[in-house]
Amino acid sequence: MTDTMTRMGAQAKEAARIMARIHPDAKVRALQNLDVLLQENAREILDANTLDVSAARAAGQDAPRLNRLTLTPTVLEEMRAACRYVAQLPDPVGATERQWQQPNGLLVGRMRIPLGVIAMIYEARPNVTIEAAILCIKAGNAVILRGGSEALRSNTELIRVLRLALERSGLPTDAAQLVSVPGHEAVTHLCRMDRFVDVVIPRGGEGLVRAVTEAATVPVLKHYKGVCHAFVDADADPDQALEIVFNGKVQRPGVCNALECLLVHKDCAPAFLPRVGEKLGAAGVEFRACPRSLPLLGATAVPQRPEDLGQEFHALVLAVCVVDTLDAALDHIARHGSNHTEVICTNNHAHAMRFLREADASLVAVNASSRFNDGGQLGLGAEIGISTSKLHAYGPMGVEELTTTKFVVLGQGQVRQ
Repeated sequence: MTDTMTRMGAQAKEAARIMARIHPDAKVRALQNLDVLLQENAREILDANTLDVSAARAAGQDAPRLNRLTLTPTVLEEMRAACRYVAQLPDPVGATERQWQQPNGLLVGRMRIPLGVIAMIYEARPNVTIEAAILCIKAGNAVILRGGSEALRSNTELIRVLRLALERSGLPTDAAQLVSVPGHEAVTHLCRMDRFVDVVIPRGGEGLVRAVTEAATVPVLKHYKGVCHAFVDADADPDQALEIVFNGKVQRPGVCNALECLLVHKDCAPAFLPRVGEKLGAAGVEFRACPRSLPLLGATAVPQRPEDLGQEFHALVLAVCVVDTLDAALDHIARHGSNHTEVICTNNHAHAMRFLREADASLVAVNASSRFNDGGQLGLGAEIGISTSKLHAYGPMGVEELTTTKFVVLGQGQVRQ
């Protein structure tokens, strides 16, 4: 195992050197070829995924995990659309973002460059294999992918197609590699390959992110848990707020940008919460309700326990709290949030602007669903993950976030005095 991982790391490092100097047109061709190859190989990809899903179902995996594991023609088309979208994005590599002249005549600038070798460790979500790879390729990086074992057949087929697209475009095939070695030992080894790997990005549940962070000697960009709140202010539009809350919780409850806790101002709670109970309750939502919200939410509400706050449920479960003020809502978010997504529903401009400034999250929204914290929805085309750490990126990580900057200096023979 050690020899295999070391060989992959060395190959990725060499591929990254080549990718950093590749002309932008070659990267565009690779993504265009991948778009075509995903269509041409759709049957093989879906057949491999069917085997993965059948095995996971037989092993007793729950519905949210099965949902994330499953590929469909629609999901494949979304992957192809991401290839096309990312292909047409501006290439950030080599751009000088700022330049200024020092008194001694030196021109100083900051040039955008690839990160190098990215290790992507994620759970059984085969669509992430393509999303992560195309972003890394566009940004001039090499990527080593380690997906969940439940998706091994799917990922193996996707990597075969991806490497074929690289080969047809004249790019190094080792710019995208899949770790197929089973067991946690391979993950631990990957996290400690600081000789070859420049950054590790874990994407998955809290346990995965914590394990990678604790094991790594390589810098880690955390895609931590999504404990997303919505605060319905006293003067929010109730119809609009109800739709925002419903969409945030019900559309896809198993994803990281799903709503997990609803905070409602005491002045609008008596009228608003029964509507929440009726609409979301009919959709199968169970409410973990504080004492003030419990009698207002209907038959699917149960008393809240302390552990229900700060919880990522991954299910049709919603914590609900009545709060007295905007300050109380912000205090609650500071205690129980995970720096992922926070939403305020309000028609009070001062409250909206204060919430934007003070709620500490990778995305803060006014009168919009938490489900918009997604690279595709924000115009990035795709994302490699949502960073909930602040160095060096915060929020969805697209092409530009997979680069960094270096200082460049242009002189005319100046020497330091």
